[in-house]
Amino acid sequence: MTGHFLRTPLTLKIAAFFFIAVTFFYFGKHWSDGYQQLVFFTQRSDPDSNSNPFVSTSPNNAKSFNVSALIENNTQPAPPENAPPPPAPEEGSIEKLGVVNENGTMSDKFEVGDFDPGMVDQWVNETQVDESEGSSSDVGFGIKKFGLCPREMSEYIPCLDNEDEIRKLPSTEKGERFERHCPEQGRGLNCLVPAPNGYRTPIPWPRSRDEVWYNNVPHTRLVEDKGGQNWISRDKDKFKFPGGGTQFIHGANEYLDHISKMIPDITFGKHIRVVLDVGCGVASFGAYLLSRNVVTMSVAPKDVHENQIQFALERGVPAMAAAFATRRLLYPSQAFDLVHCSRCRINWTRDDGILLLEVNRMLRAGGYFVWAAQPVYKHEEVLEEQWEEMLNLTTRLCWNFLKKDGYIAVWQKPSDNSCYRDREAGTKPPMCDPSDDPDNVWYVDLKACISELPKNGYGANVTEWPARLQTPPDRLQSIKLDAFTSRSELFRAESKYWNEIIASYVRVLHWKEIRLRNVMDMRAGFGGFAAALINQNLDSWVMNVVPVSGPNTLPVIYDRGLIGVMHDWCEAFDTYPRTYDLLHAANLLSVEKKRCNVSSIMLEMDRILRPGGRVYIRDSLDIMDELQEIAKAIGWYVMLRDTEEGPHASYRVLVCDKHLLRS
Repeated sequence: MTGHFLRTPLTLKIAAFFFIAVTFFYFGKHWSDGYQQLVFFTQRSDPDSNSNPFVSTSPNNAKSFNVSALIENNTQPAPPENAPPPPAPEEGSIEKLGVVNENGTMSDKFEVGDFDPGMVDQWVNETQVDESEGSSSDVGFGIKKFGLCPREMSEYIPCLDNEDEIRKLPSTEKGERFERHCPEQGRGLNCLVPAPNGYRTPIPWPRSRDEVWYNNVPHTRLVEDKGGQNWISRDKDKFKFPGGGTQFIHGANEYLDHISKMIPDITFGKHIRVVLDVGCGVASFGAYLLSRNVVTMSVAPKDVHENQIQFALERGVPAMAAAFATRRLLYPSQAFDLVHCSRCRINWTRDDGILLLEVNRMLRAGGYFVWAAQPVYKHEEVLEEQWEEMLNLTTRLCWNFLKKDGYIAVWQKPSDNSCYRDREAGTKPPMCDPSDDPDNVWYVDLKACISELPKNGYGANVTEWPARLQTPPDRLQSIKLDAFTSRSELFRAESKYWNEIIASYVRVLHWKEIRLRNVMDMRAGFGGFAAALINQNLDSWVMNVVPVSGPNTLPVIYDRGLIGVMHDWCEAFDTYPRTYDLLHAANLLSVEKKRCNVSSIMLEMDRILRPGGRVYIRDSLDIMDELQEIAKAIGWYVMLRDTEEGPHASYRVLVCDKHLLRS
């Protein structure tokens, strides 16, 4: 038969081919009606165009079609030609879809909280060691699988829960026990910190601002102590956050409006962009500032109300454990546009005002200090004495007392050094020695002296938000870098680099469809990664970490209107377990491997990562085999991806997913 077909005239062959093509086109076109059309990839062929390949969509994409009209046996009669359009449904009459509740009726009130069974793994609670020859001693000493820690370690913070070292302290009267006391090298975390029983997928932002699962932070001490102050309440299987505080029981929004009316120059979201909230409670002050384009570093010690920071991070609000005690906080000089203390239980005037001097170091030139406390408004002898001491100290600090209204008092830091030069000789506190670096913060003791402002005005003249995010700040020029190009060029190159990468993550890896609320950049540079997330309108915040092993770029990060902290990754981070949705580490582990065990860093990453969270490690190909081996021993699901430079590049991206582990 085939031979006969081949011997037919050429015209018959062409006609048959044409008939088949038309037939396939006809059926393909009609069978595709009623469905959203394809997305097409288009490659530009214009040699004069510098544009990258782009994705375009069919004009029919996302349109809806009346499929029922195409069905021949449709029993509904067609309306007359001149019939009026059907009336629009009344408001509230639209039928909503939902789920069948426990009573057997349809309801649109349902929760998403339980983990998908595919995201829950049964895990051994004993460490398994690979004793085969050739196992790398740097990979957790040849560990094949890390076991789960005891259940009582579910909220373990290694450097804040080191009771052995805390007991050795000669004194704790100044709050020394709330500072970092890390385990000796080699004696740190060597197991996987477990989640509490009943742990659920965290409620997504913005709902998490107002409620979280009880089982995720199962502690009622704050409810018992602060329930009457509108901080927090328990409702069945949830904690609810009404938005109040000790001094603003009527809500944070009213409180913020009060501050703005007191001092009209305090314009939240413009020149007030970065705030420090001291003794933050459950961080409602910072939570409500987010809607005003203000990012707040909420801090509190792990004290008798130890779960304040845990509640804040579970809500999706920036926070970390920190204490005003004997050492500098891990933030640079001139970091915050406003510092807030509402009943933060700190004696600001003790030891020649050493704690308020630490606030002065971190407060930007021209920045504001807002104090809401009993000495401001109560007329009792002891409290009035405290108020006079505060006025005296702030005057000697050259702070300008602006106003007292009700229970709130506001001061402003000077914009330059002129007031300091005009003080009488011998006035205390003195100016700090010129050799003192106010940005040196890693295990540095507090100093009872005033940090002089830069004579060139660096740090004082930042632009308003949002322009400051993209503007190379003045302090960029003071960063100590081994660079052959200008710092401004490096700043712009980093911004462009991360903008392109994050755009590809959003496009290809669907970052807008996954939970990315609490994010940490473990080696932040100038903050380009965090800025790129903002440019993509991702509903997240980023803790920018600047390692002590590299240049101190933290002042630049704050001048851009971002938040961050100095840290040594050979030690544990000051946060609770399960507090971040995404950890991002670019060119970090290959550097820190020269200083400490990589497996200890990755165990710390697992501790602070939420079940269901992700890790992105961009690093050299030389270290990827080792990282994959450690990640699998931790229980992460790993995938190695090429970078934008292709398969022959010397770098790779290791993407890791964390499941919920149960023994």
